[in-house]
Amino acid sequence: MQSTSKSIHRQVISNIIPAIIVELMILIYNLADTFFISQTNDPFQIAAVSLAGPVFMMLITMGIVFMAGGMSCISRALGAGNKKHADSLASFCIWAGIAAGVLMTFIFMLFIGKILIAIGASINTFIPAYTYLSIVMASAPFVLFSMACSGILRAENHAAQAMNGQIIGNVVNIILDPIMILYFDMGIKGAAIATVLGTVAGAGYYIGYFLAGQSSLNIHIKNFNIKNGIALSIFAIGIPAALDPCLMSISQMIMNSLMSAYGDMAVAAAGVSMRIEQIAVLIAMGCGQGVQPLLGFCVGAKDWDRYKGMLKFALKFTISVSLFMVGMCYIFTNGIVRVFLTEPEAFGYAVKFLRMKLTSSVLFAIFFIFINALQAMGAARASFILSVCRQCVLYVPLLFIMNYFMGAYGLIWALPMAELLSLLQTVIIYGKIVFEPKIFVLSKSK
Repeated sequence: MQSTSKSIHRQVISNIIPAIIVELMILIYNLADTFFISQTNDPFQIAAVSLAGPVFMMLITMGIVFMAGGMSCISRALGAGNKKHADSLASFCIWAGIAAGVLMTFIFMLFIGKILIAIGASINTFIPAYTYLSIVMASAPFVLFSMACSGILRAENHAAQAMNGQIIGNVVNIILDPIMILYFDMGIKGAAIATVLGTVAGAGYYIGYFLAGQSSLNIHIKNFNIKNGIALSIFAIGIPAALDPCLMSISQMIMNSLMSAYGDMAVAAAGVSMRIEQIAVLIAMGCGQGVQPLLGFCVGAKDWDRYKGMLKFALKFTISVSLFMVGMCYIFTNGIVRVFLTEPEAFGYAVKFLRMKLTSSVLFAIFFIFINALQAMGAARASFILSVCRQCVLYVPLLFIMNYFMGAYGLIWALPMAELLSLLQTVIIYGKIVFEPKIFVLSKSK
């Protein structure tokens, strides 16, 4: 349960830091795959991982539905003192998440070939991308289960415990990567196997956590139901929360497809630059996810003064950290890129791509804090509109426009332009919701 006795700064930091660590571990896991595959000196395998990344992200977005939706709804239920409803919400997230994972695995395996062709796999990258994804997608039920558990624990203000399961999974994957990829000479297939085993290990931690009775919530299947608006309330928040990364994955597939016209080395460079730029992006996501359950608890308890204080501090903290990380990435761009790419053409592309992408990282940090604040308030419609506009209305059209005028570099510049426009839109919509007296009056305290 959350406490209002802690100082705002202390409580926000104690929730944000574990969330940031989790996101950084995810980043390290992604970079580890790319790094160890790069040691095979096969740029086509690196390009295949770049193509596979957005597809695998579609699985993560489904997990976000249950993680973000559950975290928002459960934290508000706990803030209002409704333990029974919180139990039902938690149980729904777990069991519906597992079922969705099984269904996703089945559907994906039916259409894997068509999906790869659609996202721009070439004759050189089709087989390695097929190998990687056909193995990784088998972990879908474990991924969704783990993400649902993480959201539940964060809603209870057990951020450190939520972090542990994800760290265990990533550490197992990172340890197994060099063994599978290099020692057993399995290449991209070994990276996929390491990913699956890491995911299972992380899920195992959460299973043990709940079986040991360490959670205050009861996720037994007997508490599973869709009555009293349980499913609707979770999906109303979870779907908009997942929509942005889902649409991001789709737009990334479109970008890869357009980039493939400039060769496999351009695709590999775009993938590597995206993974490195995620250092700043994932930190921002950790900050947003860390502060969201705290804001949701304040909404449930109608403690608006504390809400405002937490949001203000989270914004300052996130912007400061993001600026620092962007600066470090920009200063050491050449050295960082060289770790993953040595082929001259791909290296040249990647250095320029990364510096272009970094220009929008801080904008995304601010955007993501406001999006999580909206989700904490239960503002599902606003979150949905902003997610759709950011990717479909802004980014995807800009991809085609910028590609026409500037080629490969235009495809990269499309993202910073979309981030700036979406941030302006988000601040305006958030302001209208906050100052609408019929919905929220944040000038009043509990």
